[in-house]
Amino acid sequence: MDTRIIKGVFALAAIAYTVQLFATGHWGSGIGMIFVSAIAVLAVLRSIRMIFVFFNLQQQKLDKAKKWIDRINPNHLWKRQQAYYFFLRGSTKMETNLNDAEKDLKNALKIGLKKDHDRGAVKLNLAAIASAKGRRKEGLLLLAEAKKLDTKGYLKNDIKQIEKAIKNPKQVFRSR
Repeated sequence: MDTRIIKGVFALAAIAYTVQLFATGHWGSGIGMIFVSAIAVLAVLRSIRMIFVFFNLQQQKLDKAKKWIDRINPNHLWKRQQAYYFFLRGSTKMETNLNDAEKDLKNALKIGLKKDHDRGAVKLNLAAIASAKGRRKEGLLLLAEAKKLDTKGYLKNDIKQIEKAIKNPKQVFRSR
């Protein structure tokens, strides 16, 4: 059974109970239930496991991130979350399997990422993969696209690193 349905039913029940508490004059309990309802609604909208993957990647704990990403069923995610799932899975696979990482990253772009800098990060990772596979021209094109998408400068240092790696193919680099 799809976990989104179970979480949705729980969130609706929490909201209904909150309304019932306020209607019957139990203000203190109603205020407490607002927090429970908010957490339930967030659990419906976001995958808790995806949050753990993001956190572990930020902490540079790839082994833990891989464990969490393997526990996620992409069919139980909303469409936009599926794009981020493939983005994260591709990012974790870059160290071990470039072909699978490239497929996942392209799939993330195909589904559609919400933010420009996220699309830029995917293009940057694809540029690194193309460079590692000896497709220098494709890597430079993807790098240029990543620069255009990084309007806020989040990827500035990573872009410089990949740019150096593409210009000097013998240099070994570590991706994001």
